[in-house]
Amino acid sequence: MMDSGWVLALSGCLVGAVIGYAARRSHFCTMAALERHWYAGDDRPLRAWALAAFTALIATQLLSAAGLVTIEKSFYLTEPLPLAGAIVGGLMFGVGMALVGTCGFGALVRLGGGNLRALVVLTGLGLAALAAQRGVTAHVRAALLDPLSIDLTRFGGQSAGTLLSRVTGLDIALPIALLVGAAGLWWVFKSASFRADRKRLIAGIVIGLCIAAGWVITSNYAALAYHPVQIEAGSFVMPVGETILQIITVTGELPDYGVGLVVGVFLGAAVSAFRSDDMRWEACDDARELSRHLLGAFMMGTGGVFALGCTIGQGVSAFSVMAISAPIVMISIAAGARMGLGMLVEGTPFSFIADWRAPKTLAKAQPAATKR
Repeated sequence: MMDSGWVLALSGCLVGAVIGYAARRSHFCTMAALERHWYAGDDRPLRAWALAAFTALIATQLLSAAGLVTIEKSFYLTEPLPLAGAIVGGLMFGVGMALVGTCGFGALVRLGGGNLRALVVLTGLGLAALAAQRGVTAHVRAALLDPLSIDLTRFGGQSAGTLLSRVTGLDIALPIALLVGAAGLWWVFKSASFRADRKRLIAGIVIGLCIAAGWVITSNYAALAYHPVQIEAGSFVMPVGETILQIITVTGELPDYGVGLVVGVFLGAAVSAFRSDDMRWEACDDARELSRHLLGAFMMGTGGVFALGCTIGQGVSAFSVMAISAPIVMISIAAGARMGLGMLVEGTPFSFIADWRAPKTLAKAQPAATKR
């Protein structure tokens, strides 16, 4: 049974369905979380996202210590570190996310409720990701960004735990992960309003555990399979492009875990939307909105490949294996998103330099998570 490639795809579909259902039910969205934090003073969605990341970190590191996952083979820890790609790609992804109003993961969740704008975004994102990985924009990446990568092999690799262990001479990877996770959970749960928000609280824990489950599934399948298997947990950039390829052509390869995850998130979100009577067709209002979504999709697909991940791929999956690229990419994505929102809401991408927090007048005039 383990020799069948369908096991990976079906496992990914099952895990993805759980993630999609939880995300749709709780309105889990990175872009909405940032927007509400900056413009509405509501940090509950941001705490839900952080809860997912810290839950994934603790669960993954404990599973690794127990020998149940082989995270050292994750491509997030593969040399060299694409430092320029992490920064440039993160900024591109963040701006694109602001133009669209969500990321690739959020677009899948929205598509489950009948949002055709999300279908436009996913199509553009997937095609842009394929181009950046193996097409025309891949030449730009190879010529300008890849030469600026940094090889950290002599320092122990890209894992923060390994680097700190090398510096101290002690194996402190697990204690550091647990300390960071505990500090993060303390920040998350110190908010009384978040503790009372059961939907977001449960969603954060469930999504974090599902990411950890991805590491377990792919690690164990790789150990038993007779062919190379990518160790992964959850990302929504290249898997979207690979899903498009699986739909439109015979690739000669069965769908992998990432493709199954993409399909599962859509199905889980659709079930949640149906049960909540929240399904309705939505489309772009005019050509201007369509062009903005296409541009945002291109920037997310291209930037996501340059940065080796998205808000879930780097922000949760890479963070769970303590990849040092995770904070670099996420800071870049947040900066890009703030610049994009500045362009859309305040007329300048650099408004945050004068005042990082939006003026109160804007918070009142601009509702969070507006339709884009």
